[in-house]
Amino acid sequence: MKGTKLLVVSLFSTVFLSFTPVNKKYIVIDPGHGGNDLGVNLNGQSEKEITLTIAKEIKTIINSQDRYEVVLTRDSDTNSQLKERTDLINKLTPEMVISLHVNGSPQKESTQQGQEIYFQNSDPSRILAERISQKFTSSKVIGERNLHILRESKSPTVLVELGFINNSKDRAYMTSREGQREIAQKFVEVINESK
Repeated sequence: MKGTKLLVVSLFSTVFLSFTPVNKKYIVIDPGHGGNDLGVNLNGQSEKEITLTIAKEIKTIINSQDRYEVVLTRDSDTNSQLKERTDLINKLTPEMVISLHVNGSPQKESTQQGQEIYFQNSDPSRILAERISQKFTSSKVIGERNLHILRESKSPTVLVELGFINNSKDRAYMTSREGQREIAQKFVEVINESK
């Protein structure tokens, strides 16, 4: 009986390991906020929902291509701590990390518009920020910021503010199904153009 169990465990391990890619490359997408942390929010539309929807769309597209595996720091409406997110990132050592957020300003209707991209104090992170910026017509690479995800992630990481929730044009784009798919596709292009 002992020999049979050993044989079964041995066969299972062989089969399981034969289907695990040796050189799996990860991409981490971090949908900002979640759970009771709505992020910015206007007229029932919240940052946590916008970022999660776009992150899931990126994951669906990339994972269907078999080149990378996308891992989300949250895949439901949960509130995970920043340290938990960066611990996951540093455990996986992904090729890149893209943290998705939505901007806001004190005005009822903001004249500010477009994406703002922050990066780490490293060339790979800066280059990633520039490549993302090239995909969006009204984006700005802001520069380095002392933000937890940028400071604590050991992989090239950027934080992207997808637009201003209190700018009507940005809000309509980020909350429409078509806009969310287009935003996700831009990130997919950046990921697929990586070497």
